[in-house]
Amino acid sequence: MTLKDSFALAFRTVRSNKLRTGITVAIIAFGIMALIGIITAIDAMNGSLRDSFSIMGANGFTISYKERFRFGNDNQTEKVDKTKKLKKSNLDKPIQLREAEMFKSSFNYPAISCISLSGPGNNEVRYKSKKTNPNVSMRGGDENYLQVNGFTVESGRNFNVLDVQTGRNVCVLGSDVATKLFGEGNNYKAVEKIINISGMPYRVIGVLKSKGSSALLRADNVVITTYNNVRRLSNVSSSFLIGVMANDLQLLPGAIDEATSVFRGIRKLTPRDDENFVVEKSDKLAETFISLLGSIQGAAGAIGLITLIGAAIGLMNIMLVAVNERTREVGLIKALGGKRRNIRQQFLFESTIISLLGAFFGIVLGVLIGNLFSLFLHTGFVVPWGWVITGIVICTAVGLLAGLWPAIKASKLNPITALRYE
Repeated sequence: MTLKDSFALAFRTVRSNKLRTGITVAIIAFGIMALIGIITAIDAMNGSLRDSFSIMGANGFTISYKERFRFGNDNQTEKVDKTKKLKKSNLDKPIQLREAEMFKSSFNYPAISCISLSGPGNNEVRYKSKKTNPNVSMRGGDENYLQVNGFTVESGRNFNVLDVQTGRNVCVLGSDVATKLFGEGNNYKAVEKIINISGMPYRVIGVLKSKGSSALLRADNVVITTYNNVRRLSNVSSSFLIGVMANDLQLLPGAIDEATSVFRGIRKLTPRDDENFVVEKSDKLAETFISLLGSIQGAAGAIGLITLIGAAIGLMNIMLVAVNERTREVGLIKALGGKRRNIRQQFLFESTIISLLGAFFGIVLGVLIGNLFSLFLHTGFVVPWGWVITGIVICTAVGLLAGLWPAIKASKLNPITALRYE
């Protein structure tokens, strides 16, 4: 009896027991589907986060009066950002315009700095009879704001010094807002038009190139004006924000140290005083989210493995039942010259085929379900090949281990006793 014969016999047995095979395959497929599905969804979310934040640049950082993003224990993030442990009582001094402007004029380093102020977040923008949803965010910046924050002017121009100093009602539209008001491909028509933002007229001087907004970061659904304009509005941030972009990634640590030193002097802190401001790298939020998603990924792996352990126990039980059901068949094979290894091979092949069928269906369903998040997040089709291969290897091991004891038990059957078994 050859290896091919053992495999063919095992395959016919699997195919002839459809109900038993289907139930076992479903159990294994569910475990793999849960594992691959969650991993695929997490990969899609990671990709969306990286795409959303990569345009901000890894060579940038901000200075704020308190941490803008905090999730759980972020000591590691603080270490990366070279931020000292600050007492909460110290983080209650918003950055004033005078301090921000003094920093901009005093910061001499191979870097570009900007001043910004967050405005109202739920604005409705109108142009004639067309209007946006009341969810457009408004931000104020200076002539360097667009460059520091990774925006590119597609049509029109950037702010100039006079726009910033006078605080006149001029603005730059995000691509989503321009498309909503002027139509797809007609963003250039927005330049020099007068629009209405929450009841106030603004002249459009430019339209931004799309940054690829995602469900996690709506960077194109924005209207940007100058900070001197925003600070006259209601519901604005109580503190200004300072952004810095180093000319080169390798200059970033030095830029952070220099900025910290300069701003400590502006805030008149002595060497023994704790810093009452926070320096955060631009990619801190992305790193924090990705770290959290990594924890979820580990939990998903644990859930999948627990399910597979249950599936392995079920598969072993089914194979032991199969040994009892096919005792006469085993006796017949031995009577015709089959050896112990042929019996072992047949049962191992059978359990492995069932396990790999579960892996196949589980992987396909997991990838499809996980990529529903890709559609939602507007990312490309994601296939976690590393985990796919891992799933196949795990299911192969599960099949072999689950079928090992039943195979050994079947191979040890006495052929005479087996033939007489009823």
